[in-house]
Amino acid sequence: MVSALLAVAPAAGAAPSLQDAGTFDTPMFATAPRADASSLYVVERGGTIRIRRGGTTLPTPFLDISSEIDDDPASEGGLASLAFPTDYSTSGLFYVFMTPNDANPGAAPFAPIQIREYRRSANPDVAIPSSGRVVLTIPHPDANNHYGGALAFGPDGRLYISTGDGGGAGDPGDDAQRLDSRLGKILRIDPRQNGLGPYGVPVDNPFVGKPGDDLIWSYGLRNPFRFSFDRATGALSVGDVGQDQAEEIDFAPAPNAGRGANFGWNRCEANFAYPGPAPCGLAGVTPPALVRPDPAADPTAITGGVVVRDPGLPTLLGRYVY
Repeated sequence: MVSALLAVAPAAGAAPSLQDAGTFDTPMFATAPRADASSLYVVERGGTIRIRRGGTTLPTPFLDISSEIDDDPASEGGLASLAFPTDYSTSGLFYVFMTPNDANPGAAPFAPIQIREYRRSANPDVAIPSSGRVVLTIPHPDANNHYGGALAFGPDGRLYISTGDGGGAGDPGDDAQRLDSRLGKILRIDPRQNGLGPYGVPVDNPFVGKPGDDLIWSYGLRNPFRFSFDRATGALSVGDVGQDQAEEIDFAPAPNAGRGANFGWNRCEANFAYPGPAPCGLAGVTPPALVRPDPAADPTAITGGVVVRDPGLPTLLGRYVY
């Protein structure tokens, strides 16, 4: 699917407007290294990352791993997102969220979630495809939807990862509430190789030394396709795609920003009980900050967004755009 990428543009004395930011093949995400204000890195679902600069898309992809991606049109997989650490200008390392086309032999027939590390080449506009290192693989045995798909480095320098509940209506594996499952979660790791291990486990993750998976940061999510940290406050905002009753945005203020939070799914869907229209009665749930009910009347999905901190967009400054 060829799609236009649109950007919000400031306009002196007028409301912001949308402007064309290029045409891409199923663009999934756009970002840039923090120190690079002139480039836009666009993630295409089929396995390429392209750089847009000065109104032009560079002819050579920054990264092309299309031969390694499972992007079956019947699934929700593919190359989903990209994250640059704060030391990218010196380390040259970056991270991607993807579904590979080499699912483990003998496992369920659905591609797993995989986080990989890649390295920039001597040419800063081109990465080295062969440098890929698998940081984390998460089996996805139930279905080929609800992968989640976001990566972001938090204010603490750790890598946060959003995973869907594994798919299937109602979360049949009960993964989102299970603390022994990495599905339906936001996970938190140190992605650098740690001795013989492919990543490090932050000792202040909420379930380290307690019952529950050591990587879990937050849980009770259905399909958190996009989340973000407020660059001014460090607060966490999560767009969680709903099922039958509502779409929701979850919010967790700094300094803990969702540490150990249960956002309710699959006992609750937004602020409703699941299944059924009664209010959510599960104790200890962090309620959503925004709910859009009645998908039959408003058949759209909330996928998440960002809090605007661009001083060139004063009418949007401090607002969450999703």
